[in-house]
Formats: sequence, C-alpha cells, structure tokens
Amino acid sequence: MLHDATLHTDSIHRGANQISPATRNGCFATYLCAEPRFQEPIFLVEIAGSQDVMGGVFATLNKRRGSIFDTIEENNRITMKGYLPVAESFGFNQDLRANTGGQAFPQCVFDHWEILADDPLKPGSKCEKMVLDIRKRKGRKTEIPN
Repeated sequence: MLHDATLHTDSIHRGANQISPATRNGCFATYLCAEPRFQEPIFLVEIAGSQDVMGGVFATLNKRRGSIFDTIEENNRITMKGYLPVAESFGFNQDLRANTGGQAFPQCVFDHWEILADDPLKPGSKCEKMVLDIRKRKGRKTEIPN
C-alpha cells in the first residue's frame, strides 16, 4: 500500500514514464516478499472400463500425478473418478488407450484449482523450473530477481 509520494515540482518530470516503472518495481518486490505460490487447474476425470484393464489405468494416472477417489463396480465394468492436473492431461487419452489396449474410456471436466506446495523461489524445486521455463518462453532473463 502506498502511503505517501513526493513528486517533482516540474511537470515534465511527473509523467507516466517516471511514475510507472517505480510503481511496477515496488509491486514486483511485494510479490516476491509475499512467499508466492502457483495454482494449477485440476480436471475431474471419469474412466470407464473392464476390471482386467484397471492396472493400466492406475499406472497411467500415477505416472501423471493423478489420483482416484471413487470406484463404482457393476457387471464386470468399473467406473473410476479421480483428479488429474491439466498440465499432465496432454496426451492422456492416447497413453491410457495404449496402456489398456483401447478398453478404457476417459472423460475430463475442469473441477478446481489447487495450490502447489513447492516454493518457486527455492533453487532446484519443481516450481522454480516452471518459473524459469515461463521466463525463457517470454524472453525474460532466466534468473529470478532477488
């Protein structure tokens, strides 16, 4: 929060070109001091298939940081409900079909956002790698400012 600001008396030195960078840098510093965290979108995934292919379903979900929270069994058919991070969902259908011989059928719907526990400012963390990838993609310096 800005409590006080003293601006230059000459109007030529009070333009947006002088005020905006200082404001941006101040806001950026507060973000870094506030222990920032990432939120990632999570899909609700519903997978239907026979009982003999459920090992492939579990293997595919575990490989992609997914989890199962409900299982419904009826007449040698199983319907599983679980969560799958959206970032891990690209190619999920093909991978699931390959691991189950085409006998499992997924359906994904956005469900919620989840906070990642990693610190993006901690060297070597998964979130730091995400930050560096984003900075590289946007053409910024790859190191995170102090």
